[in-house]
Amino acid sequence: MKRFLILNGPNINLTGLREKEVYGDRSYDSLLRELKAHADRIGVELVCVQSNHEGALIDAIQKAWLDGLDGIVLNPGGYTHTSVALRDAIASVPIPTIEVHMSNIHARESFRRTSLTAPVCRGQIVGFGFRGYRMALDALAEE
Repeated sequence: MKRFLILNGPNINLTGLREKEVYGDRSYDSLLRELKAHADRIGVELVCVQSNHEGALIDAIQKAWLDGLDGIVLNPGGYTHTSVALRDAIASVPIPTIEVHMSNIHARESFRRTSLTAPVCRGQIVGFGFRGYRMALDALAEE
């Protein structure tokens, strides 16, 4: 059975509580429940990690590789636009990674339109809310 890391960065844990006009009103816990149900349907196992700390995200990426996970679905949050260290961690491990954003970062403020992490990811899915995570899982499961 394939195993994937769902890795969420800063403030994703406040989904459903913050900026509802951007991220909607469904909670982070409901996202995790939905992803686990989808994982069961497609026959994969998930490891879910969320942190507001850059180093913890890097540790999770390295651990995924050392533990032999098969892929990463990553929402780096605000680190998308700022973290060379997170980019280097993704590039350092031979695990396919798909960057996901609930909102369309390309239609928002200009500083959000540049992703430092996307160039070292297999792909990027933006603007589909929770469904983007499912799309990423499906893509990884088909590899």
